[in-house]
Amino acid sequence: MDETVVVVGGGYGGAAVAKALDAHADVVLVEPRDAFVHSAGSLRALVRPEWAPNMFFRYDRLLSRGRVVRARAASVDAAGVTLESGERIDAGHVVLASGSGYPYPAKTRTDVAAEALAQLRETHRELAGAARVLIAGAGPVGLELAGEIKAVWPDKQVTIVDPAERIVPAFAPEMRADLHRQLDERGIGLRLGTRLSAEPPVEPGRARTFTVDGITADIWFRAYGVDVRTSHLGPDLAAARTPAGRVRVTPHLNVEGFPNVYALGDVTDLDEAKMAGYAMRHAEVVAANIAARVRGEEPTETYTPSPIPSVLLPLGPDGGVGQFPTPDGPLVVSAETVAEYKGRDLFIDRFVELFGTEPLTEAEAASGAVPAAEAASEAVSAGRR
Repeated sequence: MDETVVVVGGGYGGAAVAKALDAHADVVLVEPRDAFVHSAGSLRALVRPEWAPNMFFRYDRLLSRGRVVRARAASVDAAGVTLESGERIDAGHVVLASGSGYPYPAKTRTDVAAEALAQLRETHRELAGAARVLIAGAGPVGLELAGEIKAVWPDKQVTIVDPAERIVPAFAPEMRADLHRQLDERGIGLRLGTRLSAEPPVEPGRARTFTVDGITADIWFRAYGVDVRTSHLGPDLAAARTPAGRVRVTPHLNVEGFPNVYALGDVTDLDEAKMAGYAMRHAEVVAANIAARVRGEEPTETYTPSPIPSVLLPLGPDGGVGQFPTPDGPLVVSAETVAEYKGRDLFIDRFVELFGTEPLTEAEAASGAVPAAEAASEAVSAGRR
């Protein structure tokens, strides 16, 4: 069996599965960005620009045997990947890990770390001069953004609007009550059951005073709207796509109908929140099953979403709410626990271990001097099709 594994997408799940398979197969990770982006740190990076380089990690030390090819996939089929350049990477196994897009600043708008850092700092300057902030969307992203803003600028007026009648409705009432308490303590306004009649007449992240539906603010951010990245699937794999654009998978995380193709993370149709932690658990299952197939064995690892959702939702470095599943039901955790697990460092140490290096330095991130992954043309010229 061809031991080449091509992983499409170097986000949380893609990087983890590539690393786990590096000792077992010929791994090619296809990723257009020049550095891994720790998107869970983007909201902290917005309000604390001195911290921002911590969300970028170089790819050049992720793999020992395999390689990272900086390129964008134009078409992916069950036999490999065709890059936008027209170059082809054939593979015995394909992993779909292309993730999803989300409005800035929760996710960056560029594939270049230096540009992303410059954009975050420009938006920071806009935000710093705004007294009143409107956030459209009271999901975890909108709530976390509000908490990060208040942690740095406690005197800013922050208002969140959402058409839903309740925040985080899938979670335990005790967690929701604690969340409301902490939002009240921070002076974060909630207008639930409220749908804006029109978007504010200014680009998100740009400071300009406006009034919409009786709400006056100086800057606003959009915290809703996921764009699943599966448009590059070829006709064979596209048949497994749902109307929402996600990919149907089996308990082994195979794409339905394709025993050599796997999917993980945001692109899957699994009934669970799309979170980095889940994507990295998917990566463990996918890596074990591909390693088994490379050894000539039948895959045995399966994945079943928990009926009890979990979350760690910081409200700045020292606040937040969380819930874990247990055999006895949901376990609601304290703000101190959220801060200890996630809020204070946002899991930076975990990614130092994964990528085998510290985050980018200030000089590397600002200058664009990121040690590059090999370009697609270099991989092909070296005979690595």
